[in-house]
Amino acid sequence: MRVLIRALVAASWVFLCARAAMDECSDDELRAQRCMPEFVNAAFNVTVVSTNTCGSPPEEYCVQTGATGVTKSCHICASGDPSNHHSAGYLTDYNNQQDTTWWQSQTMLAGIQYPNSINLTLHLGKAFDITYVRLKFHTSRPESFAIYKRTREGGPWVPYQYYSGSCEKTYQKAGRGFIRTGEDEQQALCTDDFSDISPLTGGNVAFSTLEGRPSAYNFDNSPVLQDWVTATDIRVTLNRLNTFGDEVFNDPKVLKSYYYAISDFAVGGRCKCNGHASECVKNPSEQLVCDCKHSTAGDDCSSCQPFFNDRPWRRATADNSNECLPCECNGRSSSCVFDPELYRSSGHGGRCLSCSDNTDGPNCERCLDYYHREERGGGRCLACSCSTVGSESPQCDDRGVCACKPGVTGEKCDRCQPGFHSLTEAGCRPCSCSPSGSTQECDVNTGQCRCKDNVEGFRCDRCKLGSLVLQLCLQLIKQVRELETEL
Repeated sequence: MRVLIRALVAASWVFLCARAAMDECSDDELRAQRCMPEFVNAAFNVTVVSTNTCGSPPEEYCVQTGATGVTKSCHICASGDPSNHHSAGYLTDYNNQQDTTWWQSQTMLAGIQYPNSINLTLHLGKAFDITYVRLKFHTSRPESFAIYKRTREGGPWVPYQYYSGSCEKTYQKAGRGFIRTGEDEQQALCTDDFSDISPLTGGNVAFSTLEGRPSAYNFDNSPVLQDWVTATDIRVTLNRLNTFGDEVFNDPKVLKSYYYAISDFAVGGRCKCNGHASECVKNPSEQLVCDCKHSTAGDDCSSCQPFFNDRPWRRATADNSNECLPCECNGRSSSCVFDPELYRSSGHGGRCLSCSDNTDGPNCERCLDYYHREERGGGRCLACSCSTVGSESPQCDDRGVCACKPGVTGEKCDRCQPGFHSLTEAGCRPCSCSPSGSTQECDVNTGQCRCKDNVEGFRCDRCKLGSLVLQLCLQLIKQVRELETEL
């Protein structure tokens, strides 16, 4: 009973509270704070699956008195008789000491003794933070039994605790072991504290999940112990009956007096919500889930809601609610993911996805490549639309002006500069016009120069025939050519 009291006391510090009102997920000023579902017997009225139960077929059992030569009181266990059955449903029903009900196995006469074992499996329906597992025996406590847990549906069974008067022989564990600081705090220990055959009825066994674990007083900062107390299923495996040794005579009445019987199977704990919910509710599929707050999600509030990924998910602690924060997407995205590298570099980990309005960047804060911010009109991102032929790059500057190739002009680099022609991938070529016979301009497509009056030719370098000023024109052209030769 002393261990049971210690286990129940442990419940008060396993889940230390910064404030008295642990059913609230925000304080009076609406600031988020850690919250937890109420502490309950998670096993109450939950079906236990037993691999062995007396009564099918009906069988006689006798009550162990411990006195040699005393006539034993014998009874019938019959599964079809409401007044004489001892099904597994009695393990988790209301424990009324004035009208005791109990689950009972077949007797030793039917072969219930080591190496044969019996499993009692409790499916909680959801992860719980377990503080203790308590068993009240209707018969004497077993010589050897073990408690196991698992943390997910279909996962491996992990030993929680071994009880045995023969720890090394039965479980290959040292008796009365303990855990030193720095050792594995998820190891199951073995003790012989509860392996005596007395009392013959009403003996309690209580396993505290954190008793003897060095980091228990720093539970908030111990992921190892946070995982250790987590369980979705609890299993009790009964391995060896306690006897007075008189079974060696094979007296049927003696063998009928040895069997397992448990009147109460209790599991103390809280619905596991990682400090982000004050209650668990049934979802549309009738499964137990946390009613998550702090923008968290999942059956155990173990992730952030969509779009609340600006920092990594964390459990709530007494000092910090660790609520999930929304991504900053400047109103241009409704989805984001957590980016650990971005978080390490900037302190904000939300990377926005599918930015609208031609924007890009972790927060949709800049224009897409090949777009520019409109200076007026709401700062929209407009396409650069740089000419693929005349621009050096499809990217424009902040004003939307593109970088042009040689001889090319225009905001979009889509035409030749004056004095240039024939826009190509290499830019525009300079006009080759005669400076004396042309206007120094040419056709932007063909390069044909624009000639002065009475001048012709592609480069405007000859006089028109029949002109009244033909001789003057020829003399002028001759002088120009002589001047060009001298230069």
